[in-house]
Amino acid sequence: MPARPQVLSTPAPARRRWWQALNEPAPPIGGRLAIVVLFLPPALLLFTLLVALPMAEAGWYSVFRWNGYGSPTDFVGWRHFALLMSDADFRTALGNNLLIIAVSLFVQLPLALALALLLVDRTRGSHVYRLVFFLPYVLAEIAAGLIWRFVYDGDYGLIARVWSAFGATAPHVLAEPDLAMGAILVVVVWKYFGFHMVLYIAGLQQIDRTLYEAARIDGASNWQAFSRVTLPLLGPTIRLSVFFAILGSFQLFDLIMPLTRGGPSNSTQTMVTYLYNFGVTRLQIGFGSAVGVVLFVICAGFAFGYKRLLMRHD
Repeated sequence: MPARPQVLSTPAPARRRWWQALNEPAPPIGGRLAIVVLFLPPALLLFTLLVALPMAEAGWYSVFRWNGYGSPTDFVGWRHFALLMSDADFRTALGNNLLIIAVSLFVQLPLALALALLLVDRTRGSHVYRLVFFLPYVLAEIAAGLIWRFVYDGDYGLIARVWSAFGATAPHVLAEPDLAMGAILVVVVWKYFGFHMVLYIAGLQQIDRTLYEAARIDGASNWQAFSRVTLPLLGPTIRLSVFFAILGSFQLFDLIMPLTRGGPSNSTQTMVTYLYNFGVTRLQIGFGSAVGVVLFVICAGFAFGYKRLLMRHD
């Protein structure tokens, strides 16, 4: 005679909550429609005025030679995009963006993760260290750029004082094409790693501590616990951090302008500073709009592709 299947009993409070949720009347269709009619049009209006319309205008202006005055009439088609592809300064700007992405992924994020692992436990002084490392992110980009411009100053800055202490003449870091981009990368890592550290700390605090106890009982080393427990469970946070780092690297602007404004000799241009310097300040609005269209296509393509391929289950 086959064994009688056991029926798992549900606790009475849980059964009662389930029964109440099952018998709770659904909101009337008219109520849902009223909510949609009340809240959707203002959101659509703001999105259209502040996002969709400027994007469409940038695409329209990109096919005209236009200085921003009057109506655009000098149609040039795809000439601005052809000029972009053949411009060495634009290729330098794109290369600098890729360099910033590489430094963010292989220096900034590992540093943030290492500090998060050290500060995730609530030990004495850990909150102070978290605050100290997070403060650069709170600081405005323009203010941070001005502070580091003084630090890098070869006459009166901190570097000048250090070099003079050894009896040497300090280099003007931001005026040297071979050194300026490296100096900016240092500022980028310093400015944004605290944000990613806080993300990683939040992700680490969601991991069940008993998993580490079980790993230690099974004889796992610290590296094995990190690679087999921490990294897989921290995967969604890491993917989100990478997403923010790459998009932020493509849009880097306010930190560079007070430091170098894209110089010297356009060696520190990014795509956004290139757009500003060659489009806005020179009143080549059509050309600048073409740069904006290229930047939008890159960012939108990356965002949708990354979300589709790597974050579809997060």
